[in-house]
Amino acid sequence: MRRNNCDSPLPQQTRKIGPTRRSVSGYYPFRLEKHIQYESALERDFIIRKDFSLSVQDVIPQPCQIPFVLNGQSFNYTPDFLVFYKLGTASFPGYTKPLLVEVKPAQEWRKNWRKWLPKWKAAYAYAKQQGWIFRIHDESRIRDVAFLNITFLERYKRMQFSHEESEYILKTVQEMGSAPFHYLLARHFMGIYRGQGIAHLWHLLALRQLDCDITLPLNDFTELWIPEHDSE
Repeated sequence: MRRNNCDSPLPQQTRKIGPTRRSVSGYYPFRLEKHIQYESALERDFIIRKDFSLSVQDVIPQPCQIPFVLNGQSFNYTPDFLVFYKLGTASFPGYTKPLLVEVKPAQEWRKNWRKWLPKWKAAYAYAKQQGWIFRIHDESRIRDVAFLNITFLERYKRMQFSHEESEYILKTVQEMGSAPFHYLLARHFMGIYRGQGIAHLWHLLALRQLDCDITLPLNDFTELWIPEHDSE
């Protein structure tokens, strides 16, 4: 099994993405460390999902070229992304395998799956050889409840709050292990400060100073805890 070792060099982008008339293209600022190219709105949303996840180590666009044969002719297929995950507290055998991904709208892959099957079979075999997993992600895997939550939290990222108040909230959560949203709101923001408190708690979650099960709807009963940044 290869490319699972954290000391191994990560693959680099193999194909540059140029301007396109048929879809949205651009660069996404991944954790303010680098810019990741995308060539559709769905690809951009995929990166947004991975950017939010603390278990994700890195996302590499256009990571490799995979040879395949169709009707006796040789071609190269370039998947959209390769996602590496952090080892965290898991043992190496239990480590989440890197994910090789093709991002395609459901309408497109359902219409063209027979034509694209040879290259996807080649990608599956290549990923298995590398110790990776190959998957196709459409809207159902990307624009789900988690994505709606992430886009909702985006508006709270740039808000400014007292550092002392933030530390007080985080200390409460740290001491309790976890706490529901409504409890923290009642404990730290009563009366006229309730509205400010709601924004403050979402702000801490948006900045990943707090964590939750992002796959569930966000509400007063959302359970919050301190993320283990170093171990994920």
